[in-house]
Amino acid sequence: MTTTTTTNEIAAKIVEDHSVTRAQAKAIVEAVFAAVTAAAVSDDETSLPGFGKFKVKHTPEREACNNPGRGATIKVSFRQEAGLHTRKSTESRIEQLSCSRQAASWGQLPYFSAP
Repeated sequence: MTTTTTTNEIAAKIVEDHSVTRAQAKAIVEAVFAAVTAAAVSDDETSLPGFGKFKVKHTPEREACNNPGRGATIKVSFRQEAGLHTRKSTESRIEQLSCSRQAASWGQLPYFSAP
């Protein structure tokens, strides 16, 4: 099951780890997201060392085959998408956590024992 972390939860973690108020922590989190968004709007890349890069991907207009049997084509319009390209260290850490959670859940299933 996937859970969603909110800006309030991120701010609460900052309050726990640092000596700032909840309002200050929330302002910091919102400022970071605003800076990343402003960079994306300006078509700039935001690099967070050890985490990844936020950047806008441009897909040009193109023709695609709508029905291969008839050979009819359609135009697919130009698109811009914001994306996150994670660092290998972030990806490997996520995979480690995912594997450990899966292994922990195996013990909870009555018909399956952990290897």
